[in-house]
Amino acid sequence: MIITTQNVNFFYGACQALSNVTLDFEKNRVTALIGPSGCGKSTLLRLLNRMNDLIDGTRVEGEILFEGRNIYAPDVDPVEIRQRIGMVFQKPNPFPKSIVSNITFAPRLSGVRDGGELDALVEESLKQAVLWDEVKDILDKSAMNLSGGQQQRLCIARALAMKPDVLLMDEPTSALDPISTAKIEELIDTLKKRYTIIIVTHNMQQAARVSEFTGFFYLGKLIEFSSTDKIFTNPDVKQTEDYITGRFG
Repeated sequence: MIITTQNVNFFYGACQALSNVTLDFEKNRVTALIGPSGCGKSTLLRLLNRMNDLIDGTRVEGEILFEGRNIYAPDVDPVEIRQRIGMVFQKPNPFPKSIVSNITFAPRLSGVRDGGELDALVEESLKQAVLWDEVKDILDKSAMNLSGGQQQRLCIARALAMKPDVLLMDEPTSALDPISTAKIEELIDTLKKRYTIIIVTHNMQQAARVSEFTGFFYLGKLIEFSSTDKIFTNPDVKQTEDYITGRFG
């Protein structure tokens, strides 16, 4: 397992958002987290790379192990964690800079200065995100000129430029049209050969298409976790079946 959560509880002030979540994420697999709005799945995703540290008044209990090491231990640098566990958000959020500057921004911050190395990183990242052929002649143009789907693939390329081990995706296609969504789903299938991917999605058909494992969350609790095929065809818990069949949610 590349990431394991053990009895994780999380609080926004006095409000408990997650209760005793224990979950294993396998390396080079796609895991989908599903459940109704406000059930804790995006909160868990942000816990996995310490994004919730940036919110005042939050508290985490339990352990989150990344390659066997508790990422909330006092001696762990959250910046290093975020470099190794990248994140793509619900809405495309390119920087108002050139396409090249979007890709090289974080590597430059981390000390990469060699022009040849940066150029290679730009090309490799954009190729991995299946965007290179569309933008290779306009790399110095603003990323804001790209379509929504291209912007989201640019954000994926930007995350990949830091050479992470894990890629977190928080509803990465919810703001996109069906064609762009299909491209992102194809991309996920390609990227899992090199990365561990954890995706939060409201789209159950998407979860069924892209993932090997699925966790169903409800009211801050992990109700059921299994292979995606089992979750969608023969779940153990009636609550899971009710959600998947549209009886609530």
